[in-house]
Amino acid sequence: MDKAKILLVEDDPNLGTILNEYLQAKSFDSTLKKNGQEGFDEFMSNDFDLCILDVMMPIKDGFTLAKEIRRVNHEVPIIFLTAKSMKDDKIEGFKIGADDYLTKPFSMEELLMRVKAILKRTRMITKEKQKEDFDFGGFHFDAKKQVLVIGSDEQKLTSKENELLRLLCVHLNDVLDRSYALKKIWGDDSYFNSRSMDVYITKLRKCLKKDERVQLINVHGKGFKLIVV
Repeated sequence: MDKAKILLVEDDPNLGTILNEYLQAKSFDSTLKKNGQEGFDEFMSNDFDLCILDVMMPIKDGFTLAKEIRRVNHEVPIIFLTAKSMKDDKIEGFKIGADDYLTKPFSMEELLMRVKAILKRTRMITKEKQKEDFDFGGFHFDAKKQVLVIGSDEQKLTSKENELLRLLCVHLNDVLDRSYALKKIWGDDSYFNSRSMDVYITKLRKCLKKDERVQLINVHGKGFKLIVV
């Protein structure tokens, strides 16, 4: 996988240098800028997978920079760094479209974990948007046509069955989180929707029985896993 490109905008020269070098040492392609204007110019000149923005900066603060970034890109993840721990500041940051918020002082390991978690999520979302055809076991699944095929047998899926199987295929041999799937397909993870999803899981299991190598299993307390054995 290509190195993730990170824009780091931090006006403290010592902290900025340390963070930049740490991210590079952890195999990220990190670019450091020292104020909001430089950060925006850099963002407009290159593509980035994630932005880490200090809130309190000269020329242009982090909130202003984030608003300008959001005008041209609604999806790039943003993490705010701030010396403030005021609740109102955090609310303001999330209103602008922040994905996460770290209050100084913080550990490098905590920043790294949050960066990795956000990138994993956003790359999975990208993957989900892109892929429509899946082959697993003896099955071919065309999510665009909502059709599951094995041999000469063709099964037309309902919209909910189709969306659920698609997420399971994207996460093939990995856990599909129950809450994530509910929010993605049903809009929220209420008890009623959860029971509804269980019904669709049962229906998919029946469809998938045509190849005994393919199993759709429950992962207790987490969700479901589509595996090929």
